[in-house]
Amino acid sequence: MSRRLRRSLQLAATTALVVTAATGCNAAAKKDGSDSAGGGSGKTFTLVTPDAVGQNEFLKLAVSGIEDAAKRHDGSQKVYESTDAASQQQNVQAAVDAEPDVVVLVGFEFADLVAQQAEKHPKQQFLIVDACTTKTYKNVSCAVFREHEGVFLAGAEAGLLSESGKVGAVDVLDTPQFRRYSDPFAAGAKKVAGKTETSTRFVGGQSPFDDSARAKEQANTLLAKGYDQIMAAAAAGNYGVFEAAKAKGAFAYGVDVNQCLSAPGTVVDNVIKRTDVAVEKGIEAVLAGKTGTTVSYGLKEGGISLTGLEDGVDSSKCVIAEHKDVLKQVEALRDQIVAGKLTVDDPAAS
Repeated sequence: MSRRLRRSLQLAATTALVVTAATGCNAAAKKDGSDSAGGGSGKTFTLVTPDAVGQNEFLKLAVSGIEDAAKRHDGSQKVYESTDAASQQQNVQAAVDAEPDVVVLVGFEFADLVAQQAEKHPKQQFLIVDACTTKTYKNVSCAVFREHEGVFLAGAEAGLLSESGKVGAVDVLDTPQFRRYSDPFAAGAKKVAGKTETSTRFVGGQSPFDDSARAKEQANTLLAKGYDQIMAAAAAGNYGVFEAAKAKGAFAYGVDVNQCLSAPGTVVDNVIKRTDVAVEKGIEAVLAGKTGTTVSYGLKEGGISLTGLEDGVDSSKCVIAEHKDVLKQVEALRDQIVAGKLTVDDPAAS
């Protein structure tokens, strides 16, 4: 979970930092899904992941998306699970060699690889989710997310639940791109409680994406000043934020997947990226001839949500499940955003 958040944040900043983490799987692990309905008589789709899927909900949703696309088109699908940079390259090559109708890749790790392959194989269609190539290619489509819309809703929850009237965030770096995970949180809190005091602390340092100790330290700085609701946008450092909040009886918010499972009773809610929606809708667009474009998925498209707004919230172990009244107010805000009656400012917008 934290590794996927780290990658999402790195992509947003368009940094060159590449993080590879150890897993218990062999390189270039592959999962054959060619037994989909239709026995391969229809369209063929291949998904390449940056890590082993395992219990990674972010990647599990992507797998669900490609499986649904295969069923819809009476076709077949295959999933190549990577474990490191070498296996990512091997899997992309294997996917291209198989010549499926669409090659789907999740994560910024694949941007350069896809650019190379797109030039060599102009007839092969690619779909990158949660990333895009620097240069535009007619055979490369991209699906990105408007995370700031979900962060705004999480902030509204924090504003409604805060007893101290102080809502904060722990972010990785002080840049416009990273502030997409903190500024909208403050804006959401102030939308529902105008007198809310807000503040953001940044991890920084030599390893901002992996420094749980520094993230915990920044969280404690906020907690010592009475902040009782904290957005955790510190990548792998989120767990340090959760630890600090739990020790003080405060609350935190996760990103990308359900992090309530990691800190039940402490994590209120999570800003969820629905990779299944991006994969399935992205494939449909490619097959319809709408290629070479970048599509943004937010609340309106169902690409961004909160755990609290999804089915199964009662068993999510999220604190928000105990506050149905708050969820009703947040649902109303979501509907306003979807209808275009409420616009959430994007700190990273040019």
